[in-house]
Amino acid sequence: MLLGFNMLLWTPSVTEAIFPRFERLKKIGYDGVELPLFDGTPEHCRRVGQVVRDSGLRCTGITVIPDEARSCTSSDPAVREAGLAHLKWAIDCIEAAGGEVLCGPFYQPLGVFTGEPPTQDEIHRVVEVHRAAAQYAAARNIRLAVEPLNRFECYVTNTVSSAAAIVDEVQQPNYGLLYDTFHANIEEKDPVGVIAPHIGRISHVHLSENDRGTPGKGHVPWAATFAALRGAGYDGWHVIEAFGRALPEVAAATRVWRDFFPSDEEVIQFGHDFLREQWARAGQPSRAV
Repeated sequence: MLLGFNMLLWTPSVTEAIFPRFERLKKIGYDGVELPLFDGTPEHCRRVGQVVRDSGLRCTGITVIPDEARSCTSSDPAVREAGLAHLKWAIDCIEAAGGEVLCGPFYQPLGVFTGEPPTQDEIHRVVEVHRAAAQYAAARNIRLAVEPLNRFECYVTNTVSSAAAIVDEVQQPNYGLLYDTFHANIEEKDPVGVIAPHIGRISHVHLSENDRGTPGKGHVPWAATFAALRGAGYDGWHVIEAFGRALPEVAAATRVWRDFFPSDEEVIQFGHDFLREQWARAGQPSRAV
């Protein structure tokens, strides 16, 4: 099990003030960190990546579409081109950091809605931009994982099956989807049952409790989730994603209005220990009662 931790708990942009967190995460037993890529330069990411490696960790990255001027759904070719340029910038950043995967809801800006389901034209535009981004990423040995979000954050893709349909249209070997336990808990009729039918398209996993707090302190069915992932042969990254109120801009974007855990230490230590144990148990042969 490759277990990572999403640095969005502490920052939307990793700076030197965050560097000591890397050593703490490594000491606990994490394999990597997920770097938020919301601003900055490849040169800065190269320095961050070196510190990550010096700490004995690996890294992945996460980005979003920052505004409507770069939406991949737009009917304006110039806007879509700006969206592609943003994705290329993020790919350049995670490559510079020595990362492996770029994930996120990188198709539309968060919190923007039309009042209607996505049109086929909008989906085709996303596919067009993402295919070009995937080809660009492939040349840099980066995998892309598109993330379906719940209906309160976006409208383009809310379910695993809708994201899988985009993956099938993009048709690039380094392009898959991100399975997130938090969003699946909201949107899927059967959050665990969707894993096996789409395992060939799932290329990244976010481990997030139903309230976005400490994994293992809510009602996500972790044992069944890991049994489904492990049983289907998934061997990619599992990244803890938790959110607090320390960063007003992140708290607003993720709709976090109250504290979900007593301390960051609980999230990183209990979350690590609990999920490692759950994964280990999922690999044990079942015993008849």
